[in-house]
This record gives sequence, C-alpha cells and structure tokens, in this order.
Amino acid sequence: MNKFLTILIILLAISSCKSKKSLTNTTELKRLSSKKIINNYNENIFDQKTIDARIRAKYKDTKSSMTLVIKLRIEKDKTIWLSATKLGFPIAKVKITPERVSYYEKLSRVYFDGDFSLLSKWLGTELNYEEVQNLLIGQSLLDLKDGRYDSQITNNLYELTPKRENKLFNLLFLFNPSNFKLNSQEISHPEKQQVLTVSYPKYELNNGEHFPKEVNIRVKDKKKMTNVNLDYRTVEFNKKLTFPFTIPKGYKEIRLK
Repeated sequence: MNKFLTILIILLAISSCKSKKSLTNTTELKRLSSKKIINNYNENIFDQKTIDARIRAKYKDTKSSMTLVIKLRIEKDKTIWLSATKLGFPIAKVKITPERVSYYEKLSRVYFDGDFSLLSKWLGTELNYEEVQNLLIGQSLLDLKDGRYDSQITNNLYELTPKRENKLFNLLFLFNPSNFKLNSQEISHPEKQQVLTVSYPKYELNNGEHFPKEVNIRVKDKKKMTNVNLDYRTVEFNKKLTFPFTIPKGYKEIRLK
C-alpha cells in the first residue's frame, strides 16, 4: 500500500510540473505592438532568388478529388512553373508570370493561355501573381506595411486584425512567436460569402531560411468548398532553373464564360 501511494504521489507531481510548464509557456509570451510584429515579420521575409521543389499535392472540391506529384520552380517575382504527374505519368504543366497564366493538360488535350481567370476559377478566389507566389512561400497575401492593425495574443500566437473595418473584406493574420512566420492568414468577402484560409502548420530551416513544410489552402463560398494541401518533400534554393513550356499542337483552347 505504501509503495502504491509513493508511485501515485510521484505521478501526480510529474503531472503537476507538466501543467505548470505549459501554463508558464503561455503566459511568457510578451505582448507586442502591431508595428513590432510587422517589423519582425519583415525581417524574416523570404529572401532567395529561386526555388526548386517537389510537392505531394491533394486537391478536393465538392465534385472531385485527386493526388498529384508536382515539380515546382520559382524565379522570384518573375515566373512560377509547375509540372504535374499522376502515378508517374505527366499530365499537365502550368506557367505563371505577372502578366499571364498558361496551362495545358495531356489527358483532355486542352490548353489555356490568358489572364488569371482560369487560376481564380480553380481556387475559387481571385489572385494575382504576387499573391500566388506569397501563398506558396509562406508570406502575407497583402503588404502589411500598407495597413494599420490591432494586435493581441490568441492561442499562443500573435494575431493582427485591421483597426478599421473594410467594407469589401475582412482580414486575420496569425504569426508564430518563435520566428514570426505566418501560422495562418484569412481573407473573407462577406458580400460574396467567400472565405480564403491559408495555414502553414510546419516550417523547416533550410540554409538559414524558414520555409513552409506544409501549406493548406481552403476556399469556401456559397456554392462549394475547395481544399488544396501541399506537402513540400524537397526544397532547394538559388539553383539555375529553366521553365520549359510549349503548348502541344492539336490541343483545344479552354474558353471561360
């Protein structure tokens, strides 16, 4: 009986220490002004010229789902290139520049070469080149220096929300206190009943750069919900890259209504 009580007391003591440690970690997070949070974020902003990555991607909407392996190449601020395969067979390529989106799909033998309307249709929300690039590399879709924000601590993360309510959309940003990288960002359009949420549950340190290990994208509107989950398997920076892209002859052009 004494032996049992001794073991029970030790277990309770360990449990008590763990609870206190967790509580201490939460209360230790120091309150920071929005300006300080944004400055820290900008000091840790992505600063590499190129990205060469391999991604396992899962796509799901209300009608379909698929899993793909994607080769991703980015020359920052100039070109985003993706080549998708399924079960080892190439099925599609995408090339995005600040001016246009080009795409072709081998199975359906179709192509698109135009503005960002096709990409916006895929994701269910309107995005330009810079926003797509930022989404992929763990940066804010909007320039935080352009706005004024309130700051608070939420679930041991730093939260920013606009000081003034915007008539067109609502914003929410959450930052990891250890590296001031984005934990998640949300943009909602109440009038359109549309919400875009992008979360970055894990980062890895790669050559001194904190880069997302995972990117989870969710778009919800009154008609459907789209989920895209990206798992970065390999990532290399500052390699010399090429972006081969030629629309095959005989393919039918996709025309959006």
